[in-house]
Amino acid sequence: MPTGTVDISWGTLQQIVRGWAGASAELAEFMPLEGGSFSTTLCLTLKDGRRAVLKITPHRVDRRYADEALQLHVLREAGIPAPQVYAFHVGTLDSPFSYVLMEFVTGVDLHAAKAACSPEDYDLIQVHLAELLCKLHSNTGPYFMRVTGTDARRHHDWPGFYRDLFDPIWHEVQKEGLLPPKCRKIVTKVHDRLDRLLAQDDVPRLVHWDVWATNLLTRCGDGGKWQVCALIDPNCKFAHAEAEIAYLELFHTVTPAFMKAYQHWHKLPPDYHRVRKPVYQLYSLLNHLRLFGHEYLRPAVAQIEKVAPLV
Repeated sequence: MPTGTVDISWGTLQQIVRGWAGASAELAEFMPLEGGSFSTTLCLTLKDGRRAVLKITPHRVDRRYADEALQLHVLREAGIPAPQVYAFHVGTLDSPFSYVLMEFVTGVDLHAAKAACSPEDYDLIQVHLAELLCKLHSNTGPYFMRVTGTDARRHHDWPGFYRDLFDPIWHEVQKEGLLPPKCRKIVTKVHDRLDRLLAQDDVPRLVHWDVWATNLLTRCGDGGKWQVCALIDPNCKFAHAEAEIAYLELFHTVTPAFMKAYQHWHKLPPDYHRVRKPVYQLYSLLNHLRLFGHEYLRPAVAQIEKVAPLV
């Protein structure tokens, strides 16, 4: 019998399954999965035991799934473990469900792994993550830009692209009026000075852009060795790799074991720690303030105070 409660018919799910697994495939059950802030995320189990993950939005034209399918393919092409995409669809009037159907990867997120494994094994996960991100960041492009199936603005300079990414976020934070006037004034100065604060001469590098604990799947292999088995929910861009590292540090996704291993490939210069990291982390917190409200107000204000001496 079906399990789970969503506003999607069994027949719709059966049709999606048969498009992937063949006309004789039979859906046995579906179970909601955690995540999917902007969609319904389900684990689909067939009667023959095969499983897949479905992210679906009813009655909406949602092109994000096409981008997610592309980005998962790009990650796999770069040698990064990521779910294989079986199908995706952008909703239409005749077929009003947007979705992406992908491989079910067996694993637990980074929080669960830390609770389950020894400190030594957790260091192994961190080193493996560093190796994967070194491999990912070694892929370069001619422009700073989003990885998308539609036309994306291309930037020759990193600060210009970064401002383009965060302009709408900062405008929305201003409009909501969550920050005190003094804080808004400081952030405005930072925003106006990004050309100087984020100046660097590295090439555009492929980044995941949302690596944090719940977007990392890990598992203990047959040999008893823990490792990262998938990066999920990408928001890929060609960007400055340091911005990805700053995000990882902000939310304590990585440990000294990661930082040591990563810097064997790319030594982070003093200007990263002194200038750019505080700026990157400020904008990440502003985005979380926009998305999640007052729980991020105090961290955002604290970060603004850190950045204030830079302007």
